[in-house]
Amino acid sequence: MTPRPYRQGRRQLAAQKTRAKVLRAARSLLTGRGTERFSLDAVAERAGVARMTVYYQFRSRRGLIEALFDSFAEGGELPEQVGLAFQQSDPDQVLAGVVSAFAHFWQAGRTWVRRVRALGVLDAELGAAIEARNARRRQVMRTVMERMIQRQGRPSATERAEVEEVLYALTSFEMFDALAGPKRSLEDIAPTVLRLARAALNKQDGSRR
Repeated sequence: MTPRPYRQGRRQLAAQKTRAKVLRAARSLLTGRGTERFSLDAVAERAGVARMTVYYQFRSRRGLIEALFDSFAEGGELPEQVGLAFQQSDPDQVLAGVVSAFAHFWQAGRTWVRRVRALGVLDAELGAAIEARNARRRQVMRTVMERMIQRQGRPSATERAEVEEVLYALTSFEMFDALAGPKRSLEDIAPTVLRLARAALNKQDGSRR
């Protein structure tokens, strides 16, 4: 019996542990002070690994941030929660489940997500990583809207683009964070976001005043 598969398995396990260590270091930097130092060098130093190790795993800061979002989403079960929401036959329940899933996700990562997004305003590379994740959320909300259209025939064709933008904005971290303010959790204001989203989806032609 050749030991090669065993050795490969050990190397793979070691790589996974190193990757997890780097991701923990990245999140630690983003939730602590001095976030202006966020770089592959700073992450490598915090993780206790060589810079080339970080580069080999993630290639760039954008790759690292995207991996951090993915890891956090999986750990917070965001894909599973969204998937469960879409199993509902009632589109209103789909909407409620999706809003709840994002409220939980944003709350769990509120500190570091806020700082990543602040850095992304001034850093094109990090900004691109954030927009890549925003595109996924946009698609989720577009699918919610399509479910609603199939069930009740609205929003109308002339309002769909506008409603999609409203749903996208309502489920953003910035919206949850602003509505919650310093005293409430993001999950506390999920009912408010849901109410606004329902109002947007139920608009019909001629409803504007």
